[in-house]
Amino acid sequence: MWGRPILRDSSSMHKRLSSREGMDLLDREGNSERSQNGMGQEGTQPSSRLSLPHVCVATISSFLFGYHTGVVNEPLESIALDLGFGGNTLAEGLVVSICLGGAFVGCLLSGWISDGIGRRRAFQLSALPMIIGASLSATTKNLEGMLLGRLFVGIGMGLGPPVASLYVTEVSPSFVRGTYGSFIQIATCLGIIGALFIGILTKEILGWWRVCFWVSAIPAAILAVGMEFCAESPHWLYKQGKCVEAEAEFERLLGGSHVKSAMAELYRSDRGDDMESVRFSDLIYGRNFRGSFVAMLLMDKLGRRVLLLGSFMGMAVSMGLQVTAATLHNQASEALYLSVGGMLLFVLTFALGAGPVPGLLLPEIFPSRIRAKAMAICMCVHWVVNFFVGLLFLRLLEQLGPQILYSIFSSFCLMAVFFVKRNIVETKGKSLQEIEIALLPSE
Repeated sequence: MWGRPILRDSSSMHKRLSSREGMDLLDREGNSERSQNGMGQEGTQPSSRLSLPHVCVATISSFLFGYHTGVVNEPLESIALDLGFGGNTLAEGLVVSICLGGAFVGCLLSGWISDGIGRRRAFQLSALPMIIGASLSATTKNLEGMLLGRLFVGIGMGLGPPVASLYVTEVSPSFVRGTYGSFIQIATCLGIIGALFIGILTKEILGWWRVCFWVSAIPAAILAVGMEFCAESPHWLYKQGKCVEAEAEFERLLGGSHVKSAMAELYRSDRGDDMESVRFSDLIYGRNFRGSFVAMLLMDKLGRRVLLLGSFMGMAVSMGLQVTAATLHNQASEALYLSVGGMLLFVLTFALGAGPVPGLLLPEIFPSRIRAKAMAICMCVHWVVNFFVGLLFLRLLEQLGPQILYSIFSSFCLMAVFFVKRNIVETKGKSLQEIEIALLPSE
């Protein structure tokens, strides 16, 4: 329907090229088309303002993720005393970590849910357990009720962020996709800050911890209602065979003059997908705050690859500072400065790259037919690793000592540098369809 002879030829040509050659050729094709039309890049770019409100509503799910991550930190002691498990460290640990179990379940299901009912409905579905869980946590009279509420909240936390990464990637114009993708990390940081700020009054007002949980139901309700007025992902609609609806959503997100070219790119990438079904092997083998603001400004300037390289290198250096600080037994003041400086450097460099970039890069490089499910598996791995790091860190610190443990962390960061340098292709400024065609396997 939207095909042109040049599209079919380009698709077969890209199949014979390597990833980097494909990217270079797509750049040349794009420049050639702009030259033939007599228009510069600015004249061909859609307005970023059209998609901004939709992105902002979607990132409420990331705000909730951050809020529920930090909401029990300050009030935990008051919760334990009020519910009768004060001094029981195992019970306190369960209140904090049971969200991880729920998040794992939510992540595992997120790809199938967002592919089955669409991105908008998946957002609304993620808000439901968070509202239920917040209500249960705020009204409970015992430990069991608190754990059940936190489990429900965790399911919503696990479902929302992967869908947010997908949605923001699919509705954002390519030239601001990195900037909008950074909104997810910024919203998460704002959620953590909001939870800590609201929790300040816990020690002063009896029962204030219940208010902390009630407050979280408000943004969840806003997310559920706001998504009713947001655009559905045109990529998902196209995959469902709803081309007319996809055109209408592209018009809302990009403007009427860009609908035809956007649909043509969707058709071109679809020509590269010979298989409609998704195999499990495809999913496995298929191809903080200030720092987040800086990343937002740099993501579409320097590119994803540069930020990742700098981020992992900086994190390796920060872990090296921790190792050095741990060896200065007789120089307490110098060790303190090095340790604090290392932690600050780690947080900053993490927020510049390793924090926001993967959530944007992963949905960019996965083919559209497996994008949602592959993101679900990636986020599940994240939650499993996060759980074991939190569970074993203090034990490993005690058994191995800080020098060996931080050296291991630094080694993994250096391994990530080599992996990014060798395997990651820059996606800055490319449409999702251009990236997908460029990453098609060579014949």
